[in-house]
Amino acid sequence: MTTQTAKILFLPGAGGSASFWQPVADRLGRDGTLLAWPGLGNEPAHPGVNGIDDLVRLALRHMTEPVDIVAQSMGGLVAIRLALAAPTRVNRLVLAATSGGVPVADLGGTDWRADYFLAYPGAARWIADPQEDLSARLPSITAPTLLLWGDRDPISPLAVGQRLASLLPRARLQIVPGGNHDLAQTHADLVADAIAHHLGAPAACNNASGIIDPFRETSR
Repeated sequence: MTTQTAKILFLPGAGGSASFWQPVADRLGRDGTLLAWPGLGNEPAHPGVNGIDDLVRLALRHMTEPVDIVAQSMGGLVAIRLALAAPTRVNRLVLAATSGGVPVADLGGTDWRADYFLAYPGAARWIADPQEDLSARLPSITAPTLLLWGDRDPISPLAVGQRLASLLPRARLQIVPGGNHDLAQTHADLVADAIAHHLGAPAACNNASGIIDPFRETSR
């Protein structure tokens, strides 16, 4: 009997680009989908996307069957929302340098918004809206979760990863020495190996993932 491996859904942060996870996806060699966020970073806006709730609905369209989710920064908040909204469709989670629904400022995180809008002046302003504190709901998430954190990240410092590790019942925190907020790109080999171990498949130099239009139904 052949065991089918779950597809990976890659979610970027507020930079919005589907290519953010490409270096890691190339190394994993697993079937997957790299989503982009309309209206964020330099991505074209879409009239149907006006907040985090819409990003959650967008991602759900690509979860017609259970998936593994790999997410960075704001994408990690979306991943948490997905795990709360559709727990039977989330096999495993990988969360890198994210808020994960906890109050980052209370844990020493710096305010990223001014620098973000300098870098992306055309980005949707809703990305700076305050988000609900999901701390009380996190213990209900039972998906095995890998938390990847850099020890030099001012936006989501290590204390955030430690807080998530204490709230998520099946979470493991792995620290990336020298990692900053973009550790998935600067430490792609280490990150890919950690993800492959968590997802139970060896890393490989084979790109089996595709960047797609987030409003087109998945073909895989």
